[in-house]
Amino acid sequence: MSEEDDKDILAELDREASDYLKDAEISRILNAFKLDAYAILDLKPGVPESDIKMQFRRKSLLIHPDKTKNPQAPDAFDRLKKAEGVLMDEKARTRLDEAIADARMLLIREKKWTVDNPELTSEEFAVEWREKTKFVLIESELRRRKQVKAQMAEEGREKRKADEEVEARKRKRENEVAWEETRDQRINSWRDFKKGESKKKKKKAKPLG
Repeated sequence: MSEEDDKDILAELDREASDYLKDAEISRILNAFKLDAYAILDLKPGVPESDIKMQFRRKSLLIHPDKTKNPQAPDAFDRLKKAEGVLMDEKARTRLDEAIADARMLLIREKKWTVDNPELTSEEFAVEWREKTKFVLIESELRRRKQVKAQMAEEGREKRKADEEVEARKRKRENEVAWEETRDQRINSWRDFKKGESKKKKKKAKPLG
């Protein structure tokens, strides 16, 4: 085997290793919990914005659809981009941080620990914390959807009410127009009626004597 053959084999192995890393990262992103942007970007809560930008750039270069033939790359890249958007949005990131903090406190209370308990630094607690965070985020999302649904229902009622008021005003205008358009007809009918009444009275009148 020549030196050239060795180079070709090494290049092929590099390509395979690179494809493996890309596929593995795409799979990790798609399997990460959707509501946790930190999990999608593989970051710990509380990191600075510079780390978020750097991590997004690193991950996006690895899994960008232009850089891999993996058919799931577009979905993974889209999810990565949305996660970065959440963490770069101050309000959205604050909500996520609060949910993660709530999950930690819930877990501590359930275990009847204090915030100084040494087990809080264990890997076991980290795993439980992630699971509890999922629960808190799901509950929060369900509440949000319920609020949106209620708001849409209220907006629907308001719209129906507004539509009914518009329709009522329209009917009133149409009635007013119709009334005005038949004004002459009503006047003529009234005159004809009065003339008929006068004739009847004259016919009924008896001569004197």
